[in-house]
Amino acid sequence: MMFLIFVAVAATAYFAWRIVDQLPDIVYRLSEIQRDLAEIRRRSEDAPLAAPAVPDAPAVPESEDEDST
Repeated sequence: MMFLIFVAVAATAYFAWRIVDQLPDIVYRLSEIQRDLAEIRRRSEDAPLAAPAVPDAPAVPESEDEDST
């Protein structure tokens, strides 16, 4: 029974070590995402309000003469 407890504690310690080892990378990536979102928000606030966000539907091309068969 002691061996199983030892294995469980060792596995828990290993996984905790792996998670803590990657925390700086995770924090850096989250800060990059936060910075990108802030930049997107700033750009959307700075955009002129008169310009439409979505362009109008494209013009329908004129059909060719139906008599030219």
